[in-house]
Amino acid sequence: MKIVLATSNQDKVKEIKEFLKGYEIYALSEILTPFEIIENGTSFKQNALIKSRAVYEKIKAMGLGDEFIALSDDSGISVNVLNGRPGIYSARFSGENATDKSNRKKLIDELNALNLSKTKAFYTACIAISSKFGNYTTHGFMHGDVINDERGDNGFGYDFMFIPNGFDKTIGELENSVKLEISHRSKGLNLASFVLKFLQKRFNG
Repeated sequence: MKIVLATSNQDKVKEIKEFLKGYEIYALSEILTPFEIIENGTSFKQNALIKSRAVYEKIKAMGLGDEFIALSDDSGISVNVLNGRPGIYSARFSGENATDKSNRKKLIDELNALNLSKTKAFYTACIAISSKFGNYTTHGFMHGDVINDERGDNGFGYDFMFIPNGFDKTIGELENSVKLEISHRSKGLNLASFVLKFLQKRFNG
């Protein structure tokens, strides 16, 4: 059983590979030509399944459906005082041509407009797996505070402005080993590992 990730985001690929050691994992671009997937769901779960299903259908059309499964991650940050925004729109918070940097700037601007230097927020990650044996999802969460400042240089997305509960540093300031232990994606992948073990038995059976 081989895993193709429904992303070409090298930061996500690296993080998932580091967590799911022992599996043969490929970035999307290593197996097929990346293509546009319209993420029009209203939840992390819906969007994660849209991605994993779309990639698995492509794999199946290539005749690789008996060899590969597709794994996707849909994740984002939700800020309580912003009624859960940016949420599922985290990656495109600042508009159509959004970048991580422009998204962070927009969030900082919104916090500043409310005179907030720190406020409660949480990360969500939904991991979706699509295979010839069906579709599965798991969720992971990480709670803490978002700040109106950027600190650190280790990470991506909103990591430089998120301080997890129990820490006084942003994710961007923490060691990789710590991030892998506490992150929302790791918690979702930890639960997904049980699904992967089940599927591996089905593939080998």
